[in-house]
Amino acid sequence: MKRPSTYLRRANDANTDQAMTPMIDVIFLLLVFFVCTTSFQIIEQMLPSRLSSTVGNQVIANDPPPEEQDFDQVVIRIGWDGSQPTWQINGVVVASFEQIRGHLVALASVKMNAPLILHPDPQVPIGPVIAAYDESKLTGFEKVSFAINPRGARK
Repeated sequence: MKRPSTYLRRANDANTDQAMTPMIDVIFLLLVFFVCTTSFQIIEQMLPSRLSSTVGNQVIANDPPPEEQDFDQVVIRIGWDGSQPTWQINGVVVASFEQIRGHLVALASVKMNAPLILHPDPQVPIGPVIAAYDESKLTGFEKVSFAINPRGARK
């Protein structure tokens, strides 16, 4: 009987080690690839919604969500009819200065940081314009500005 050579066994063990090295390299490369391509941002799984307190097959009344009032700017036009000022807020005619206060309070409760533009006609005295400016600042509007007619454009 022939005795196995120790030289061949060592050569086979070395081949086994060499065969495992590329496989380990591939595994580490795949691991690096998957770690680098994975996004680590938090995925939103919950959307804000109103949950009903009823359970089961009960019919629930779906109330429509409240209508949001969104606007870019508030424009107050001040006109003059010969004896008293006329008022418009975003194209809606307002009868008196007291109603202007009510509208400004309502608008400020919705969006206080909206720019408010006072647009007086050229023939309007300065008193109603200053009163509108003061009232807009008192109701909480932060950005109040004046619109002017371009030079040479007279009504």
